[in-house]
Amino acid sequence: MKDYQTEGLVRGISPEERNTIHSFYNLFATRDFTLLDQILATDWEDIPLAPGQQAGAAGFKDLVLNFTAMFPDIMITILDIVGAEGKVGVRAQLSFTHTHEFMGMQPSNKKVVIALHEFHYLEKGKIVKTWHLEDWMSMLFQTGSWPVQ
Repeated sequence: MKDYQTEGLVRGISPEERNTIHSFYNLFATRDFTLLDQILATDWEDIPLAPGQQAGAAGFKDLVLNFTAMFPDIMITILDIVGAEGKVGVRAQLSFTHTHEFMGMQPSNKKVVIALHEFHYLEKGKIVKTWHLEDWMSMLFQTGSWPVQ
């Protein structure tokens, strides 16, 4: 028998999915990489990969380690989480002090805030695919690297 009260309704993200998303971003603060097996599917896709980044959880771990080594005060602040069951959009911001050369920009020692937009697909409580877009252009302005002299 059909359940006409719930048929066609879009379900929100589950508490398990919300916890997975928070754990994903908290890795930059906790560096608790034992969580990777709990939050990322074994065939997780990160789109696009950073230059030199290997695919999967190992590549993400290296990315986090490299960022936190270069910018020890890096923080990710989640501003919005929206979605439906299995699909989550996150609006967040990265903040850190630009203390090391990065993407050809010499250290400015300025605090920068970068907008971050990511879309995650989840299955069985694990992230299976992530599309991300960071506003690195704003870093050029915030560090005084643009316009180029």
